[in-house]
Amino acid sequence: MKPAVAVASSILNTTALLPGRAAGRGAFALFHMPLVRSRLRTAERELFEQARVDRIRLGSGRHAVAYRWGDGDRPALLAHGWQSRASRLSCFVPGLLERGHSVVAFDAPGHGEADGRSTTILDYRDIVLALNDRYGTFDCLIAHSLGALGSFLGLRHGARARRIVTIGGVCDFDYLIDEFCAEVGAGDRLRSRLREEVRTRLFPGLPADETPFSLTDMPAHVPAPLLVVHDEDDTRIRIAQGRRLAAAFGDRARLVVTRGLGHRRVLGDADVLRTVLDFVDNAPGRADGTDRRATAAG
Repeated sequence: MKPAVAVASSILNTTALLPGRAAGRGAFALFHMPLVRSRLRTAERELFEQARVDRIRLGSGRHAVAYRWGDGDRPALLAHGWQSRASRLSCFVPGLLERGHSVVAFDAPGHGEADGRSTTILDYRDIVLALNDRYGTFDCLIAHSLGALGSFLGLRHGARARRIVTIGGVCDFDYLIDEFCAEVGAGDRLRSRLREEVRTRLFPGLPADETPFSLTDMPAHVPAPLLVVHDEDDTRIRIAQGRRLAAAFGDRARLVVTRGLGHRRVLGDADVLRTVLDFVDNAPGRADGTDRRATAAG
């Protein structure tokens, strides 16, 4: 266990003994606070120095940082994951530009160059909606890890995308809670209080016996074809999450399983890049929401 996580674990499990909602509030705050802020790598710097940079004000009062390359036609959205940043998806930018897309990416609050120390799935939703309002229907949306869950929440609330790619994507919000509790060694009492706080703060009005948010509920709301890329050795987001997502979309989804790349190196793999760009080029997609089926494979 990393030192920062070990300290957090000790504090949280101590507060779990307190009465009322104090323990749940503390767990909720840490649950949405990245303990590491990724830095821009040297290899990413030149590309990001060429980007048009803007800020997106969110309902929470914080800001996200948006980046854009290209002339605005056929927008492609890149959504980063937890403790990551827009630049980690930079390998997709040149190929998308060569294919006539403009590319939009963002740093969520608490990540990259954005302000704040925390972010929630609602922030991701609001960022996706704001960028969709600004640039119109996304010709494609490429999302990694938590970015998949957050982007789909934006789609659930009205954003549009013709084609969708998830890489090491989260399918179930409950999975995040379970993984967080396992990482900090939270007991059943603290887990229960965190779930209650999540339900109260993020999903008010949701019945106690319902899952807060799962991409398995999305096929009826999102008609786009879907490419699911997941590494079987991903120890951060287990491959079962990718399989659940692909199964939910049935013959509109293609599942590609890689090996030996884990959760992050999969983003820079040359074969993954070719597979994603080929899907973006060739998968059927319609802006009018018509359900155009893609053949399942892999």
